[in-house]
Amino acid sequence: MLAQLTATSALPKSKLAAHMLVLLPKGKALPQDVPQRELLAAVLKRRGIKAEEFAGAPVAANTPDGKLIAWAMVDSSKTSFSLQEQVRKAMQLLLEEHPASIAIVVQGGEAQRRSVAETAIYTAWVNGVQLPTHKKSVNKINDQGKSLQKIMLYGFADKKSFAALKAQVEGNLLCRTLTMLPPNELTPTLYRKRIKELAKNQGWQLKEFDLKVLRKMGAGAFVAVAQGSNEEDAAIVRLSYKHPKAVKKVALVGKGICFDTGGHNLKPARYMHGMHEDMNGSAVALGTLFSATQQKLPMNIDCWLAIAQNHIGPKAYKQNDIVKALNGTTIEIMHTDAEGRMVLADTLTLASREKPNLMIDFATLTGSMAVALGARYSGVLGNREKLLQVAVQVGQQSGERMCAFPMDDDYEPALDSKVADIKQCTLNGDADHILAACFLKRFVEHDTPWLHVDLSASRCEGGLGSVASDVTGFGVAWGLRMLQVKYAL
Repeated sequence: MLAQLTATSALPKSKLAAHMLVLLPKGKALPQDVPQRELLAAVLKRRGIKAEEFAGAPVAANTPDGKLIAWAMVDSSKTSFSLQEQVRKAMQLLLEEHPASIAIVVQGGEAQRRSVAETAIYTAWVNGVQLPTHKKSVNKINDQGKSLQKIMLYGFADKKSFAALKAQVEGNLLCRTLTMLPPNELTPTLYRKRIKELAKNQGWQLKEFDLKVLRKMGAGAFVAVAQGSNEEDAAIVRLSYKHPKAVKKVALVGKGICFDTGGHNLKPARYMHGMHEDMNGSAVALGTLFSATQQKLPMNIDCWLAIAQNHIGPKAYKQNDIVKALNGTTIEIMHTDAEGRMVLADTLTLASREKPNLMIDFATLTGSMAVALGARYSGVLGNREKLLQVAVQVGQQSGERMCAFPMDDDYEPALDSKVADIKQCTLNGDADHILAACFLKRFVEHDTPWLHVDLSASRCEGGLGSVASDVTGFGVAWGLRMLQVKYAL
C-alpha cells in the first residue's frame, strides 16, 4: 500500500519531522524562510560550497535533537529527467533509513512548487514500497512496519494531480514486482495465474490462446519457441479494458519470455544470468494497462502478452528450421536466441487484425540496442515518422527518454532468405535492433500505426530518473502518457 499523503500550502512550524526533505529554487542566495537555514548555511560553509553551487548535489545533516534533514536546490528549467534524478538522489539520503514518515517542503513560485511537488511525491511513492526480496536480513529491516507509511507535503496543497500520479506509481510497481520475481516463481503457468487474478480484480476481459489453439490457428512462429519447454504452458493472453465513452482503440503488446536460455544457441553463464527479466516487456504493457484502468482513461485497450520460455530440449526449434507464421510468412531460423521477435510476430498479427488506432509493443529485444544506447535510454522505431516524433517528445516530458532509430527500406535486403520469405535475423548481428524492427514490421497488418520499444533501460544499475532500484519499470510512465497524447498521423 502506498504511503498516505497530506498536503498544506503552509511551511512547517518549528517542530520538525524526524525525516525532512527541503527542495529550494535555484538562486544565488538561500531564501530566508528555508527550514533550518542556519544549519544548512553551516554545512555549506564547512564544505566550502557557495549557495549558487549548491544546485550540483544535495546535502544532509542532523539537527541537534537527532532529526535528519536534506536540502536540494533544484532548477526547474532543466529537463524532467534531470529534475527526477536530482529529487531522487536527495530523497535517497532519507529513504536509506527506511522511515515510517517523511516531510517534503517545496519552495519557489507556484509553477515550480507544483512541478517539484509532483516529482517529489512520485519519487517518494515509487521508492517507498518494499519490492520482492528473499534476503532475510533485509526483510527484518524492511518489514511492513518499516515501509513508508505517511508523506506530509508542505508548500503545495492542490492534490488533484496526485491521483493520476498514484495510478502511474502503481503501474510502475506492478511492472517492477513482476520483473524481479525469480524464474521459478514466474513460470508461464504462474504468470498466467497472476494475470487471471489481476483481470478478475480490475474487471478486464480475458482470453487465452494456448499452444493447442495456436497450433490450430497456424501461429508457427510463437509455437516454434514455445515447443522447447517440457510443459506446454505457453500462451498469448489478451486482456481488454473497455470504457463506455471510448474515443479510440489501442493495442499494447508485450514480450513475456519468462526465462531465456538462448535455446540450442545456448547463452554462456554471463549472459544467461538475469534472463528471468526477459519478460519485462509484458510487465510494462501490463503496468501501463493497470495505470490506465486506475485513471479510467476514455478509450478501449487490448493488452496482448506473449508468454513463453525459450528452453533447450529434444523438441526445441533449431537453426535452419523453416516455420510458417500466422500471417503465412515463412521464416528461416538463423539463431535460436532471437526468440523474442518470433513470439512477437504472431502476437502483433493477432493484435493488428483488431484494427487499433495505435499499437505499441514493448520488449527487451536486442543486445545491440543496449550497445547503442546503454541503459539510460530506450530505443523506439515505427512505421509513422510523426508518431516517432511524438514518442521522443513524450519521452522528454515523462523523463523516460526515447531515441528514435531509422527503419528505411534499404535495411530490408539483409533479411532476404534463399529458402523462405524472410530470415529471422543475420548472424553477424550488425544493426540487429533495426533489423529486428524490420522483421516485426512484416507482421503488422492493415497498415496499423505502430511503435516498437526496445527496452534497453529496463535495468540500470543504481537507478534511473525517479526510480532508485536497478529494475526501473521504464516504459510505464511513457506508455501512459502516449495513450493520452493527441496527434495527427
